[in-house]
Amino acid sequence: MTTETTDTAVEAPLFGPESEFSALFDDPRWALAMIRATVLEAAHPKIGAALVDNSTFVAHPWRRLRNTFLSMRRMFGTDVAEREREAARLNRLHARMSGSDSRGRAYDAMDRATRAWVVATLFESAVTMCRLSGQPLDQDTMERMYAEYRTFLAALDGDAAELPEDLNDFWRYFDRVVENELENTEAARVILYRLFDHLPAPALLAGAPTLWAAGRAVAGPLLGAITVASLPEPYRRRAGLPEMPGAQTLMQGAYLTAGLARFLPDGWISAESIIEVLSLSPGSDDPRARTVTALRARMKRASALIRLLTPLGGDAGPGPAPSAGTGEGRRSAGEFFRQVLDQTGDGYLDWPDLAAMARELSTRLDLDEPEETRLYDAFAAWWRELQAALDTDGDGRVSADEYAAAIPSLAGPALIRVAEVLFDVTDKDGSGSIDADEHRTLFRTAFHRDLNPTDGAYGRSTFVGDFLSFMSGRRTSTPYDPLLADA
Repeated sequence: MTTETTDTAVEAPLFGPESEFSALFDDPRWALAMIRATVLEAAHPKIGAALVDNSTFVAHPWRRLRNTFLSMRRMFGTDVAEREREAARLNRLHARMSGSDSRGRAYDAMDRATRAWVVATLFESAVTMCRLSGQPLDQDTMERMYAEYRTFLAALDGDAAELPEDLNDFWRYFDRVVENELENTEAARVILYRLFDHLPAPALLAGAPTLWAAGRAVAGPLLGAITVASLPEPYRRRAGLPEMPGAQTLMQGAYLTAGLARFLPDGWISAESIIEVLSLSPGSDDPRARTVTALRARMKRASALIRLLTPLGGDAGPGPAPSAGTGEGRRSAGEFFRQVLDQTGDGYLDWPDLAAMARELSTRLDLDEPEETRLYDAFAAWWRELQAALDTDGDGRVSADEYAAAIPSLAGPALIRVAEVLFDVTDKDGSGSIDADEHRTLFRTAFHRDLNPTDGAYGRSTFVGDFLSFMSGRRTSTPYDPLLADA
């Protein structure tokens, strides 16, 4: 960390509830600003290429939102040890992401300049959202907030040298990148035009596809228009982004309306609670699940009414009904490929899809570096096994047709190894079986479920069998679906 950043941190707390950044978490305007910042990130060719190749934001946007929110909470919290642990986890995650874009240009998620741009977009979008909502920040507040974001970058990179120390220099840096480096990348187009139009329902609304489709048909284009109108004019012009008539007025109105939330009593809006409720699925044991279940029943009735009154289509209905008393039902090969295997949503099974599974498990279980590496290595071995068995045309990936035509049993030795690694990281005392507390901790932490073994212990073979049944048997699974199949 640079001397300048460290000295600032001594003068005032740059993390925790008294920081400028913490006030943004429960601010409705922050949702609009985050979308804007994400587009500016994706417009950077190196970041855009990394997102297209590795990110799950298309297939699992709600899961990605939840993970990003929790990560930011840890990074801007007061617990120094937790911040350092999260920074180390993020650095390990980014160190595994490198490659080249469609034009052969190399990217590396650990590149310091591109990581600085991510932080820059967050800060600039926060300042812009305040300006657009009629509440511009004064100079002192901007200076303090900028110091917080530089300290955040320093926590990741060891220093904040890639961002200018002086705020005035920052604005020149930002304008230079916007005008000279940003492009109309595939990732930016996906966010603006595909993600909003095809956004999958969160778990809360998964049982009401018609209702969700109706709301999305209205909200999707509006969010896209608002976001485009809020982007820097030089980028809009250079990227050739069309701006619908009245978009500027719509954008100003959206930010002004969201800004009215400042008049609500403290605690009325909690981003964490909203994200958690949206993530709840029918089988959850969360105390809020009963309320969610009642809401889902009403939404289904509203969805049925909308289906009668409108010709909306294009959305598949809910999946097969669970088998009575088991919480499980059959899932077709196509559904399994789309919902579980194709984590990045590009229509193919490739290493980034399995890496995303390993990343999600490592994150939920909060694994240390040695355990995380073992899990990634196990998934890498599974990918090599799948590639050898299913990649019939030799293009280095597995298509949905190749998968469906082979009708394979995926429970080979490598997948068994994945299950065994998961068992080992859960068996904290090394007893060779998972006791009731360890079992409860696994599913409470990773899968948000309380599932207790009937005999008080969970042996290795039973654990491995259950995991293989989910990953190769194409059965819906009460414990595992929320982790790898839910959007």
